[in-house]
This record gives sequence, C-alpha cells and structure tokens, in this order.
Amino acid sequence: MRILLWMTLVLLLTSCGDKDSNQAQGDNASQQQVYKWKLVTSWPKNYPGLGTAPENFAKKVEAMSNGRLQIKVFGAGQLVPALQVFDAVSQGTAQMGHSGAYFWTGKNKATAFFTSTPFGLNAQEMNAWLHYGGGLELWRELYAPFNLVPFAGGNTGVQMAGWFNREINSMADIKGLKMRIPGLGGDVITRAGGESVNIPGGELYTAMQTGVIDATEWVGPYNDLAFGFHQVAKYYYYPGWHEPGSSLELTVNKPAYEALPADLQAIIETAARAVNQDMLDEYTARNNQALEELVNVHGVEVRKLPDEVIEELRKLSAEAVSDLTADNDFAQRVAQSVEAFKRQAKAYHGISEEAFYKARQQ
Repeated sequence: MRILLWMTLVLLLTSCGDKDSNQAQGDNASQQQVYKWKLVTSWPKNYPGLGTAPENFAKKVEAMSNGRLQIKVFGAGQLVPALQVFDAVSQGTAQMGHSGAYFWTGKNKATAFFTSTPFGLNAQEMNAWLHYGGGLELWRELYAPFNLVPFAGGNTGVQMAGWFNREINSMADIKGLKMRIPGLGGDVITRAGGESVNIPGGELYTAMQTGVIDATEWVGPYNDLAFGFHQVAKYYYYPGWHEPGSSLELTVNKPAYEALPADLQAIIETAARAVNQDMLDEYTARNNQALEELVNVHGVEVRKLPDEVIEELRKLSAEAVSDLTADNDFAQRVAQSVEAFKRQAKAYHGISEEAFYKARQQ
C-alpha cells in the first residue's frame, strides 16, 4: 500500500510539473511572438502634427514592446483613401487608424461629439471629459458594433475660423458661401445659408485655388502654413468657434486588439496617452511661431469675426445639436454628458483659467 501511494504521488507531481512547464512555455511563446500591423491615416504621410503623431505612436510602441509589436504607418491614399479609414479598420484591412471621429457621422451622428462641438469643450476639457468624465466609455460603446476600440490620439487645441476669399462683416456674407467644414460646424454653416463640403486636407489648396470652394477651415497656423493657404486666400479669421478643442482618434480593430497579450494592450494604451498629450504640446508651441511667419513674412491679414456673427453662430450651433439629438437616443446621451461636463468646467475655469488670462493682460 505504501509503495502504491508513493507511486501515485510521484505521478501527480510529474503531471503538475509537466503542466507548469507547458504553461511556462506557452507564456514564453506569447512573449516572443512578433505582431506586424498596418496603421492607416487621413493625413498626408509625415504631415506636421497630424501625420507625425501616428509615426511617433508606432515608434513608441515598437520601443516599449522591444520589437514585438511593429506598426507600419500609411498616409492618406497610400493604402486606403483619407475618408475610408474607419471602414478599413472596422473590416480588418488595417489593424489601426488615425483620423477624426466627425468624419463618420454617416455611421452615427453621435460621432461628431468625439472630435469637437461648436462653442464646446476646449482641449484641456475634452481630455478631461474623455478620461475622467465618462466620454471614453461612451465612445467605446458607440464604436463596439463596428469592431473598433477608440483611443484619444491627439488634440490640436482651439482652431482658427478659417481662410476666406471674401470679407465676413455680417451673416449676409455667409449666404452662398461654399466652405470646407466638417462635423457640426458644417451643419451650422449650412443653416446660415452657406454650403458645407467635406474635402480631404491634401485636396484643399487646389480646391481654393480653382474656386471649387470659397473658404476652408483646416486646423491652425502650424498646419495652414504647411499647406500654403496664404497663397490662395486673402483673409484669415478667428476664433475657431466650430472646433475649440479638436480631438483626434486612434482606432484599433477589436479582434486584433483582443488577440494581443495583456502587456501589448497596455503598451498601446500608454503610447496613445503619450501621443495624445504630445500633439497638444506641439501645436501650442508651433502655432505661435507659424502665425508670426504668416503675418510678418507673408503679410496675411488676420481678422476677428464680428461679435454679431459669433452670436448668431452660437444660436445656430445650439439648434444643430438639438436637431441632431432629437431622433438619436445615443447622441442625446453623449450631448447631455458633454453639456454637464462643460457646465462643471466653466464654473471652475471662471475663477481659474479665465480669471488668470484676464489678470495676465492687465
């Protein structure tokens, strides 16, 4: 009996040892596997800010993963057209994408809120809402049916109102204006009697030069100088009422993401957070320098939109949001979340950020 018990114990220990060994080998194999992904974007390859952000993301991921996750970045049109990034990642043509959520309102109108809302959250508030105000959870719920996992992928800060080939002295000057402006801002321009169109960034210079459009918003001085808009437009207007804190997105194909080991998933999340902040830092620094060059070297005429125009655009923006959410329950949930967060942020910023800006000017 003792011999039988001893043999049974040996067999059990051997079995456990084999199981532990196999588990260790399996874990080690997953640690050694190399994943090669494609990342498609809506921007020209290596375009300042927008285009370099996904490149920086890919470099960070490869370095942190010790080469286990390698991501090749494709500019607009290299693998898929600029405005087909969403579908390409959703369908698995590429594992990742970098773009703007408001390009996809044809999928669901609620996507507009995850880029920017006219007269809404600035960059600081947008990041806070996404990461600590429930925004990211809503975003992922919205994208889940499309097999996508979104991450904040950068923010350009407050944009400029755009480049115009006619003066804007009153709302009458917007009537008949054909302007490239996506998202809710485009809806507002249409309500004001203009015509909004959505054209990829790489085509805007020619569209302005040939008169296909009368005006365009893009980003701000840093990117606008790079595209040379000062060569084809006369007036540069501010403020960027339509995009006060434009958030970009990094989207990941959900099956591809879930197939990664936990540590590589964490690396993607960490690299996305780093690039998200880095882009805002870059735009904050570069916009100042670029604006000086536009004015002092190229003689650009910078103008402020009249107060009565801003006030009317604010009213039309409220109408646009109300109409968008009227027949879309999810959009209504997102709009309510954004508005509640904005009220909270405004209350504190009134005695912090805004109060400081006023004090600094004295």
